[in-house]
Amino acid sequence: MGSLLRLLFYILAIWFLYKLIFEFIVPVYRGTKQVRRQMRDMQDAMRQQFEQQQRQQQQQQQQAGPQVPPQAQEPVRKRDDGDYIDFEEIK
Repeated sequence: MGSLLRLLFYILAIWFLYKLIFEFIVPVYRGTKQVRRQMRDMQDAMRQQFEQQQRQQQQQQQQAGPQVPPQAQEPVRKRDDGDYIDFEEIK
């Protein structure tokens, strides 16, 4: 009788392990693998888009020719009219 219970226990343990592996571990592994692949693809697409924008900006700068740096331009002069006092009319 004890060996029959032991055999039944081993069969149930193997069945639970089988269910655990093929209904939980394998799908989680596949899902994780798919998410990683999608993240990598998305990062590659973003990197390519960024590099394309950089190339376009460089081409536009080369076509525009040399630009004068902002420090070399004349500074904008402020107009100084003296002190201004704001007042409100009291009624």
